Amino acid sequence: MTKTINVSRIPKDTGPAGWNQILPSAKHYPQLKEDIQAEWVVVGGGFAGIAAARRLSQLTGNDRIVLLEANRLAEGPAGRNSGFMIDLPHELNSETYAGAAEADLQQIRLNRTAIDFARQMAEEFEMPKRVFDPCGKVTGAASAKGEQHIDSYVNHLGSLGEQYRLLTAAEMKERTGTDYYRKGLFTPGAVMIQPAAYIRMAAEGISGRVSIYEQSPVLAMELGDEHVLTTPGAKIRARNVILAVNGHIQSFGFFPRQLLHVFTYASMTRALSPAEVARLGGQPDWGVLPADPMGTTVRRVSSLMGSGDRVTVRNRFTLNQSMEISQRHIKEVARAHDKSFATRFPMLDGVPMEHRWGGRLCLSWNSVPAFGELEERVFSAACQNGLGTVKGTLSGMMAAELAVRRQSPLLEEFTRCDAPRRLPPEPFLSVGANMTMRWKEWLAGIEL
Repeated sequence: MTKTINVSRIPKDTGPAGWNQILPSAKHYPQLKEDIQAEWVVVGGGFAGIAAARRLSQLTGNDRIVLLEANRLAEGPAGRNSGFMIDLPHELNSETYAGAAEADLQQIRLNRTAIDFARQMAEEFEMPKRVFDPCGKVTGAASAKGEQHIDSYVNHLGSLGEQYRLLTAAEMKERTGTDYYRKGLFTPGAVMIQPAAYIRMAAEGISGRVSIYEQSPVLAMELGDEHVLTTPGAKIRARNVILAVNGHIQSFGFFPRQLLHVFTYASMTRALSPAEVARLGGQPDWGVLPADPMGTTVRRVSSLMGSGDRVTVRNRFTLNQSMEISQRHIKEVARAHDKSFATRFPMLDGVPMEHRWGGRLCLSWNSVPAFGELEERVFSAACQNGLGTVKGTLSGMMAAELAVRRQSPLLEEFTRCDAPRRLPPEPFLSVGANMTMRWKEWLAGIEL
């Protein structure tokens, strides 16, 4: 007996994907315009989808693999990401990112496996260092409260046996060019990526083995002995489907009232002039995460493929269960971004923001993925809990292994978690969550 799923929404992203905008024009992949047949279809061309397709190509011999992207590669959340591949605990619901020790040790093991998988792609596909840079990460504190957050996190890292190095205010200024930060924490295991360039180069690398179609959203799925996926231009018959669509897994009817759809916002300067680069000082490429998870993330990148030297700030969160925002949302946070930029970089007074955008996150109440076999031979690699680069890569890898029925200790460890917890009803959920985020942002003080 067949079952038909009508997809309720297709992804809609507001504002440009800044990391993609600053690169040269991307390679175009075709839109699906004729009916085809495949053994495997991966829906979604972000971190999870690329990882799933890559892992399938390693595990399935000569099976035909198709990857469908609803829009253009690197124009969705993957091209709006801040570009931190973090190995250590990074729990956004926590005051200091840390969680329980045993769960954090497990997450570190899983995160590092995902980073190693990404590193193998970076090496094989010859990604330059400014696309995939294993430089570690820095957390910066701008206040006494931020310093306390760092000290608490350091104690947690010590209990986990993890390496770290504290940075003085002078060392932070030497790195960033600004004297805004009072203290820093360096940990060596993270990777900094140019997220849009990474997705583009990874897609090109797997395209010899995987058929990629852009601007081909799935509008319906008919489930049966062979699943039939309908796109605007054609249909695909496939034995197996992996849904690597993060929060849009709910658009396919799965995990109702179990997922939180949070947007975060970023602004990127125009390319800095040589004189502005000289006034800023510091290192040409760096990123600083805030000591308070509700604070401001800052990245500086040097020119890649003609992109120019730029600074990006990211802060503010809103819960939007519709999975859409308007230009009004972006306009409302612009003042906060400009203030955060101006207080950190007074030497760049007058430098305008060229790109502003919002990006979708998907979280669960209990910080677990939306993962598993949802229907016979239909698998989910969704809900990355605010760390799409690493957890998206990990869930894509694991979905591929689950789909080919490959048993491994890693897969067993990954699947040893609860289902996403059911959420409170509306309007209490959205009102309460947005009020809580505004309160936490206020408490973050100058970390914002």
